[in-house]
Amino acid sequence: MANGAPYQVFDLGNCQRGDTWRVELDRGANVFMVDSSSFSAFKAGRDFRHYGGGGLITRSPHDFVVPRTGHWHIVAHTWGLRNSARISVSQLQQLRPMAPAQPHQVDLASIATNAAMYGGAEEGPPVAPAQKEYDVFVCHASEDKDSVVRPLAEGLRHEGLTVWYDEFELRIGASLRRSIDAGLANSRFGAVVLSESFFEKGWSNYELDGLVTREVAQNGTQIILPIWHKVTKEEVTAYSPSLADKLALRTADSTVAEIAAEIAGVIKDRVGL
Repeated sequence: MANGAPYQVFDLGNCQRGDTWRVELDRGANVFMVDSSSFSAFKAGRDFRHYGGGGLITRSPHDFVVPRTGHWHIVAHTWGLRNSARISVSQLQQLRPMAPAQPHQVDLASIATNAAMYGGAEEGPPVAPAQKEYDVFVCHASEDKDSVVRPLAEGLRHEGLTVWYDEFELRIGASLRRSIDAGLANSRFGAVVLSESFFEKGWSNYELDGLVTREVAQNGTQIILPIWHKVTKEEVTAYSPSLADKLALRTADSTVAEIAAEIAGVIKDRVGL
């Protein structure tokens, strides 16, 4: 490219579905848009998937539309072309519609909520709060927080996922068991950080048992996404042969940011985000 690099990357940051990015160039170049997972695969020389009709672009401008919420990049290179190109990327401003107006309706839930503001509300039945839903539950041992778990949870949230992680969700005075059970019951997937510390912890095994129960109840549909941290296949097999048989990501092979991007890509593809 013009700066002498083998390729040029434009980090778009966390984008919303429907965001439009315009690429302008003075001559033909290979330009494509990828999410974080595919960008990691591209850098590693593996097969990757690009979006938005990218390829050899000879007409300027060319617009890319973000297909789903997440972290996105635009990559450009002139490999196989005679001349390098000057390229600029900018976001097109869009007018988004406001949320639909909600008609004013009186129902039993609103009556109970309003009644709680006045005396005698304790005589009525309690109204249960709505349960929050999560894309992924992070199952781990506390000894691994600093090195892996906290950066992983923050990376998953940066990828646009809703994450149940104890430091995000637990508040002083909350019931630990009830909070964990609610997170396990209302999470689509569980990212499990397997380590020597994990094997020895009661709470981490309690959380894993909950995720296994979810998988069995869903006729074996995979929801457990294992991450091996400083453990061997023999150690995982000794702990759980069924876990050792699952395809896992390893902190020895990838950075925590790359692992977060891979997990986010799997979840978004499975649930259609």
